[in-house]
Amino acid sequence: MNNSGSQPSPRDYTHWDLNTWVSPPFGLRTGEAFRMRGETSSKNKRPDITPPQPAFRPSRTPGAQLIMSAAYSAVELFQLFFTAEMLQTLLDNSNEHGRAHCSRPSRPWTDITMQDMLGFLSVLVMSGRKWLGILNALHLSSAAEDSVNEAKRETPEFDRLGKIKPLYMEMRDACRRNYHPHQHIGIDERMVASKARVIFKQYMKDKPVRWGFTLFVLADSRNGYTWDFFVYEGKTDHTSGKGLSYDAVTKLTNTSGYKLFMDNFYTSPTPFQDLMQQSIWACGTIRKNRLGYPKTTDNALAPRAPRGTIRWLRTNVFLCSTIHTAHSSNTITRKVKDSSGRWTQKDIPIPLAIKEYNQCMEGVDVSDALIGYYQVLHKTRKWYKTFFYHFLDIAVVNTFILHKELHTAKGQVPMCQKAFRETLADQLMQLYTQGGLEFAVFYCFFKHYFENKKAFIKIVTFFLHAQ
Repeated sequence: MNNSGSQPSPRDYTHWDLNTWVSPPFGLRTGEAFRMRGETSSKNKRPDITPPQPAFRPSRTPGAQLIMSAAYSAVELFQLFFTAEMLQTLLDNSNEHGRAHCSRPSRPWTDITMQDMLGFLSVLVMSGRKWLGILNALHLSSAAEDSVNEAKRETPEFDRLGKIKPLYMEMRDACRRNYHPHQHIGIDERMVASKARVIFKQYMKDKPVRWGFTLFVLADSRNGYTWDFFVYEGKTDHTSGKGLSYDAVTKLTNTSGYKLFMDNFYTSPTPFQDLMQQSIWACGTIRKNRLGYPKTTDNALAPRAPRGTIRWLRTNVFLCSTIHTAHSSNTITRKVKDSSGRWTQKDIPIPLAIKEYNQCMEGVDVSDALIGYYQVLHKTRKWYKTFFYHFLDIAVVNTFILHKELHTAKGQVPMCQKAFRETLADQLMQLYTQGGLEFAVFYCFFKHYFENKKAFIKIVTFFLHAQ
């Protein structure tokens, strides 16, 4: 905050305190709740000045980058992410891998066609051995690229993500190309379940998915659209030296005017200062042991407080913000018991920073939830196939979000995700034209898959033995 009383420029860092600290009011005692070892208390009062708000001038209109008055089918929206070029790359590399590793004297390899690949993508449900043949041969990179990269193993030039790089980069480009986020965005990590034996597999004991790959995701807080992401490769030499959280934030944010929300893993004064230099405002919960955390006054009761006065603190929440003031007149509605023991609604004061944080940090959580409801992830021994399944999940969920944006703009009711996935699989299968029998089998599989997964597995097993 500004000690001189004048409104500073966001780039005047010598006089501007970038962090607005939201904490319980001064004058109440909680023991050591706000005291750090070796720190001194400060009793200097500073004015609560509203920070200058960012001028949001996006290069494109926020929202879907489509003709909003046009009618798009589910498969047309899906093809914005799984483009013809992406499918052709996937097809060429899979055929190359299949000819080299999946051909046997008793069953020579036959090249996969584009129609086969489209049928394979229609919820990964297809007829018997052909489906298994595509699954075994599925490969995201070419053999030549793998050989060149493998020769660099144990050197700094070795690319740990070489086997997924073609699809990985194209999927990131497609996510950014077909949508522009609104001003409020959120960053968080996402775990993709896997126990593959690779060096960048992570173990996080506090996550619902303990073993797997870590992705850092930047999502639109309004609808959960995955706008950008990158895969954590483990400890490498290509870091800034300021920590993983700092690198994750700076790698995903490269445009100005946004309001970025994050949790306490990413929040510290250093990235907030660097974000301000890019005209990106930020807000997030913060840990007290972060370097640069301010030395606040002890939260103690006044010396003349009446005898027996106490305060019960249930949860301490600390936020760092370059967007909000410390105090505001905002309220939220809560149910409380009155003197007669009846539940009534009451307006309770809440800092604006906490209110907006709770609203805007849900972006990545919404995206994770949409993926988790109907994810196509299968168990596999090949780590790169795990990423293929997850990239397919990202494409389907982003396609569904675009579908909702288009229908909402027209005043129409969008489909639920389950109905949308059924429609998408139907339209993908229509592109796979090989007669009415397989189409009927597909419908049988698909209905049983959503109604009873155990029955679906029995049907698939029976059909495979019938081949």
